[in-house]
Amino acid sequence: MKKYFYFLIGLLSSVVLLNSCMEELPTHFEYKGYEFTDLDPNAGQWRLVMHQSPEQFTIPTPAASGSAELNRELTEAKEKISKISSKQKEAVDYWTNNPLLRWNEIALELATKYNLIPAPNPDGTYPAPDAANPGKYPLFPYAHPPYTSRMLAYLSVAQYDGLIMAWHYKYKFKRQAPYELDPQIKSAYDANKLYSYPSDGAVIAISSREILTAMFPLEKEFLAQMAQEHLESLILAGINVSSDVEAGKLIGAEVAKTALARASTDGMRNAQTNKAKSDSIKNAAKVRFGWTWENQETPQRPVGLTPLFGLVRMWNVPNVEAVRPGPPPAPGSEAFKKDAEELKRFAANLTTEQRRIANFWNDGLNTYTPPGHWNRFAKEKTVKYRLSPVRTARVFAFMNMAIVDAGISCWDAKYYYHYPRPIQTIPGFKTILGTPNFPAYTSGHSTFSSAAAEVLSHFFPTDAPQFRKWAEEAAMSRVYGGIHYRFDAEVGLQQGKAVGAYSVAKAKLDGID
Repeated sequence: MKKYFYFLIGLLSSVVLLNSCMEELPTHFEYKGYEFTDLDPNAGQWRLVMHQSPEQFTIPTPAASGSAELNRELTEAKEKISKISSKQKEAVDYWTNNPLLRWNEIALELATKYNLIPAPNPDGTYPAPDAANPGKYPLFPYAHPPYTSRMLAYLSVAQYDGLIMAWHYKYKFKRQAPYELDPQIKSAYDANKLYSYPSDGAVIAISSREILTAMFPLEKEFLAQMAQEHLESLILAGINVSSDVEAGKLIGAEVAKTALARASTDGMRNAQTNKAKSDSIKNAAKVRFGWTWENQETPQRPVGLTPLFGLVRMWNVPNVEAVRPGPPPAPGSEAFKKDAEELKRFAANLTTEQRRIANFWNDGLNTYTPPGHWNRFAKEKTVKYRLSPVRTARVFAFMNMAIVDAGISCWDAKYYYHYPRPIQTIPGFKTILGTPNFPAYTSGHSTFSSAAAEVLSHFFPTDAPQFRKWAEEAAMSRVYGGIHYRFDAEVGLQQGKAVGAYSVAKAKLDGID
């Protein structure tokens, strides 16, 4: 079993241990290379997300079957396979013929590793991570839910566009896999008879390495080692020769450049504001609605988490106002009192099952956050239904675009309405999970989960009731924990569903699901 997350020690160790007990952390998912239900031969014609044409990046025409050049590559592959070590065999088994799932797993484990909030300085102030100096404490990044959702979207979209291009070239050149060209070469996985040029695994290895290195710069060496192991496994598994791999690397590098160019101008660098800007946002809400959220931490953080994340560029929603919900009940109103009384009843009479739900969906510090939960669910369904790599990429891309769009819309609502949390408005009220450092309305768990459920229900319709049940459970978990009012959760579910519908509508344009 391979695990690639580590824990910081010292002042935060007690927090780490507490949250580790509350939720299953990312683990190596036990699955093997499998026969794909469908090779998706027309995937090269699917709509790209960030690019205009599947031939936007050109690759060399491969050597013909029977040519001296290809025969030389086959001989080199056989020699390497004949000398495979036990460690290399383990790597071949680990990466499988759908390695996107492994890179997604690595991404979640890095999110877990870096989801640690900085401790206060002795004078009561708080340090902040610095992207320009990632190794200085507190380490960059702080992989909170907005950061993690954005990271997963860029990773998944780069993988998806890269595989659409790879499929286009596979069916253009139609080079057979090594195990079909040479009877002495055996595939380590089920023989799917997928064309080998360019290597889809190489596209995934390089695009993933580049995106994750940008998102987690301190992991550059580790990610390079993982990519090299993955690339080596492609030949040792008998599914690619070296020119297949080199062509895939070219595509992977280019799609990553496109994704990172978008990321550099999407507005995320401005999401965490200074106190003056934060105060202006707060004052605007006070003028609009007559209330404001106040941080309940001690010592108090001067600025909430990413007040301007709601301005980050969205993927499939035309503008954030299109999915902004109406205002919440005014504190002190009858609707407010009704939900406040419900919170008091839960606090006094929480059942074992309600506590379990609150803890399972906690997704706090040192976890892979709510988006990570839904990526785990998607991974399990991918294997269950034996999706091809490009079909897998499609699921993750549309789901993670919906998840980050949901986060952006949620954070827009949070700081537009600046609604106080229960611990602020109900005298003497205490939560069982702590209180997040940002306003209440709407619930992030609700919006993230409902958007993800909407997309997964499109791709896996027979499982739709389960996805929607999980989304509702995630939403209620925050009510059980005392983090949110019921109206935060229920409106968040509606908001997330609306966001997810945009992603589904975009997916339907291909007419293939």
